[in-house]
Amino acid sequence: MSLLQAILMGIIQGITEFLPVSSSGHLAIFKELFQIDLETGILFDIMLHLGTLLAVFIVYFKDIKRLVIESFAILYDCILNLKIFISNIIHKNNEGYRPLVRNAYRKFVILVIFSTIPTAIIGYAAKDLIEVVSKILIVPGVCLIITGILLFIADKYNDGTKTPKQVSYNNAFIIGICQGIATLPGISRSGTTITACLVSGFDKKFAVKYSFIMSIPAILGAAVLELKDITTMNVTPSEIINYVVGAVVAALVGYICIKTMLVVVRRKKFKFFAIYCLLAGTLASVGYFVIS
Repeated sequence: MSLLQAILMGIIQGITEFLPVSSSGHLAIFKELFQIDLETGILFDIMLHLGTLLAVFIVYFKDIKRLVIESFAILYDCILNLKIFISNIIHKNNEGYRPLVRNAYRKFVILVIFSTIPTAIIGYAAKDLIEVVSKILIVPGVCLIITGILLFIADKYNDGTKTPKQVSYNNAFIIGICQGIATLPGISRSGTTITACLVSGFDKKFAVKYSFIMSIPAILGAAVLELKDITTMNVTPSEIINYVVGAVVAALVGYICIKTMLVVVRRKKFKFFAIYCLLAGTLASVGYFVIS
């Protein structure tokens, strides 16, 4: 892979990860059209996702910092509750337990956990399948069409009012399933999860925040699974430099697109992206038969 190709793919990743048009679908199409064969498998894709993940940390730094603090606080309360449980058994006491969910951020943490569980299961089970179908041009094409349909649904849905306090754990679990399905190339992760949030009655601003923050454990988990095999990969120093440059470009472009997405959701302008996805998906599907 050349430096120019890495930069172009970084731009594609940064734009399509946060705008609801599917980064995996566009990357798959780009690699097929330009015959880019990466011997390192999805390592470069993971690095691009880590780049866009950096953009999420920058935009939502205060929220993420508070979520991390509350996560450790929940863990501390769990340990105290375990001690209370043991003490109650031994001394036959009836001491009360510390509530784990005492504020909105703690509820936010638990919701993200509930969303991450189905995403992790689906992502791990379908890992090999995703890598195979990403090389078949018609798959991202059809999935982009599905994304377009989902965006039309999001555009027509009434505004919700749910914030963490009102969101149910069932809502979070279903949204996690949607995120897991969105590992298919062409199914937009942000478009799918934001649509699921809006259908579940989320406040529009919180829907965007939840969609992007819930992606953090999923992306980090995927990175860990891929990077554990890095010692067996034949990566040259020049390729590493190109990969890093691509990731940095993805982070810079991604930051701009997160800000753009906040405006898109607030003004409900999904239909323009829906039309684009339908056209791109149709062209990719037709291209599959032409190339074949």
